[in-house]
Amino acid sequence: MIKPEDLKQQVLLKEINDAGLQKIASMAKQVSIKKGEPLFKEKEDTRGLWLIHSGKIEISRVTADGWRQTLVVLPAGHFFGELSILENRKHVASAVALEDTELFLIPKEDFEKLISEDCALALNIIKQMAIVMSKNLRRMNDKFLSALISY
Repeated sequence: MIKPEDLKQQVLLKEINDAGLQKIASMAKQVSIKKGEPLFKEKEDTRGLWLIHSGKIEISRVTADGWRQTLVVLPAGHFFGELSILENRKHVASAVALEDTELFLIPKEDFEKLISEDCALALNIIKQMAIVMSKNLRRMNDKFLSALISY
């Protein structure tokens, strides 16, 4: 069973109270994957929201000319799969373990049930998602502008 204190280490759940962490712990599944093992591929159905307990995950896409492009490498404490859940669509990228990795999966169905049954908890999680995604977007914009200026 997943311990609520392990969930507290997740950037997505750091603001969640003990009761909320307990609720998430009861629905989350622990998943272990080995280095080099794919978790999901582009165009596959989403299984849910992934939280990295230990290890690293690479998110990548295949470009139009067939090259694999790394989008981001995520360390322990981070999350992914949120866009597929929020937009209710298939994955547009692939996820592969860069080292042996322990993950927590909040299944899509359980997350959707949480939204309808505990709006306050779901709102806290979605708010934290928005904050992290906003920071990521600002960081990408800064890199893009720096590359344009130096070009």
